[in-house]
Amino acid sequence: MAGTNATLYQRTNPYDTWIQSTGVPIHKGYYIEDLRTIELRRWDARDCDAAFLQLAGQEGVTGAYVTEIAPGKTLPPMRMVFDEAVYVLKGRGITTVWNDGGPKRVFEWQSHSMFMIPGTCHWQVSNLQGNDVVRLLHCNYLPLAMAAVPNPDFLFKNPMTDSTRLASVNGDVYSEAKVEFLPDAGRGGEGRNIWVGNFFPDMRAWDRLDTFKRRGAGGRVVWVGFPGSPLSGHMSVFPARTYKKGHRHGPGYMIVIPAGEGYSIMWPEGGERIVIPWHEASAFVPPNRWFHQHFNVGGASARYLAIHPPRGFNGISEKVEDRARDQIEYPDEDPSIRARFEGELGKRGLTSLMPDEAYRNRNYEWSYT
Repeated sequence: MAGTNATLYQRTNPYDTWIQSTGVPIHKGYYIEDLRTIELRRWDARDCDAAFLQLAGQEGVTGAYVTEIAPGKTLPPMRMVFDEAVYVLKGRGITTVWNDGGPKRVFEWQSHSMFMIPGTCHWQVSNLQGNDVVRLLHCNYLPLAMAAVPNPDFLFKNPMTDSTRLASVNGDVYSEAKVEFLPDAGRGGEGRNIWVGNFFPDMRAWDRLDTFKRRGAGGRVVWVGFPGSPLSGHMSVFPARTYKKGHRHGPGYMIVIPAGEGYSIMWPEGGERIVIPWHEASAFVPPNRWFHQHFNVGGASARYLAIHPPRGFNGISEKVEDRARDQIEYPDEDPSIRARFEGELGKRGLTSLMPDEAYRNRNYEWSYT
């Protein structure tokens, strides 16, 4: 009996076993330079080429994979009991979503669109282009689901249907997102606007942004909620030749770049710094409780989109709970951070737009005109 118990404690994560069984590549490390060009291989079950991502910060919380749809092709219908957020890396196509016996919802997407597939629904994607492939980034919480129920058939072939996932009292569930205000006493009553919807047509062009004062650099943000789903997200937009404050939170935040040129630094407290260069379609996931900081070294605003892990799990909130512990103000940061940034700009013939006062005054007020 002791040997049996030891085997249970040492078993491979069911999610790891499952993705290895697919035979497609598994890309590991701290980041992916360009999801549009990573190696893919045939995934017979999905009738397409694909690859899984297992980046350092996913940590068994979030799952991610890339699929490629050939020109003019429609993939077979899929069904799963968990929700999945999809970001369009390149291409143009349509998605059809339906429940047993219910009407089909059909919507068209393009590069930089984002949408959510509710669990228990059938869905199918098609490439509308006749001369180029589509690439999609899929994000979900399948590692958590498989840790609880290590049976792929239960998760992918379960006949259960939740008709409420495609019900809507305000029009189609894939119509334009609507804004809701969320009061937040924990933020001094500031609250935030949440854009709630299953479809966002273009995250590269999205301009309904709020100021994001706590993170510095004169940045703005849109907070994203998917109705009825534990998944959520946000996109931060910050000006050229500036950088955000270092901060840390829990694991599982998949970051993909819709636009801009820059780099990020990630490091455990007191540990080695990992530098991640990025541009459109780069991706990375800060590991649990690692500080990370984002730098825009381009000549235009940069954007990073973060697809959040499921809410409701302790220790994985994106919110900085204690600024003194979990966020580094500019006057307190290591001087080498600023020196590296100015050096990277210098290589491009540019100079920093970070005000000197921001490095002296913790209460510096950025301009948002």
